[in-house]
Amino acid sequence: MQPGMHATTAPSPALVFELLNSYQKTEALRAAIELDIFKELGNGAATAAALAEKCSASERGIRILCDFLTICGLLEKINGEYHHSTTSALFLDPRSPACVASTARFLGLPEMREPFRHLADVVRNGRTTMQGDGTLEPENPVWVEFAHSMAPMMAGLAGPLGNIVLEGRTTPMEVLDIAAGHGLFGIEIAKQNPHAVVTALDWAAVLEVAKANAKKAGLDGRLRTLPGSAFDVEFGGPYDEILLTNFLHHFDPEKNIDLLVKVRQALKPGGRAAILEFVPNEDRVSPPMAAAFSIIMLASTAAGDAYTLREDTEMCRAAGYARVTAHAVPMSPHTVVMAHTR
Repeated sequence: MQPGMHATTAPSPALVFELLNSYQKTEALRAAIELDIFKELGNGAATAAALAEKCSASERGIRILCDFLTICGLLEKINGEYHHSTTSALFLDPRSPACVASTARFLGLPEMREPFRHLADVVRNGRTTMQGDGTLEPENPVWVEFAHSMAPMMAGLAGPLGNIVLEGRTTPMEVLDIAAGHGLFGIEIAKQNPHAVVTALDWAAVLEVAKANAKKAGLDGRLRTLPGSAFDVEFGGPYDEILLTNFLHHFDPEKNIDLLVKVRQALKPGGRAAILEFVPNEDRVSPPMAAAFSIIMLASTAAGDAYTLREDTEMCRAAGYARVTAHAVPMSPHTVVMAHTR
């Protein structure tokens, strides 16, 4: 018997074919978002004919696509009519505050998808097939799209991160938000602490998105901007807290340690770095979402990875931090790793 097989399980090629055809599910979801199917379902259209009229599409095409989405579990079909599932109603109907449909724009960018067409070459070389440093090339426009379209997905992490970082603190404090992107994490700190001032660091074009989000939140007066690369610009400070959200996974440990040293030097005595990351277990195959993130880093960066808590801790200690604590984010594959200066 082969390792991992169970005596009561008959071998089947079903999983092989399911994986080979997984692209069909991706494209079906992207098509439904583009056609506004989830929007029109929320507006009351239920039959293939009604949806076809509202979505300016063929009735045959809508019927087959919606049947496929039902098979996938995204829709429900009752007496020939289509309805939202609980998942699509919450996360794909644009009327829902939790809608994440916009993430399809960033995740569907050719720059993000193309390396996976050459994954065998990526594996042979141990790095992305994209030019230079892949998505990390200076001023790469993909991060402007990231800031725009991925904000709904990140919004749910902002509150828990703010709670962990602030621990109820409402006294004056200076916060640096490295690779701020959409700015939502720093903005959340400013929401929870009316005496916090946040400096957002990112490429200049990306910071325009953060500034717009701060203005929308009524906090633009407490959001400063610092354009450039986190590895090159002077941070200023000193800061009470420095945020490193979804950033270290793009680089190898040596480069991360260099950055963490720079971060520590910009902190006040007793200051802390808040590192938001996908943190897999030591087996590197669980939990699934955190562990699977490694392959995205393999495909899109020269040396990035999803680091275990042990590896995150080792990098922080090598950078001179006194201790490290980990805080799981509820209902999320993320962990907040806090690096304490004392």
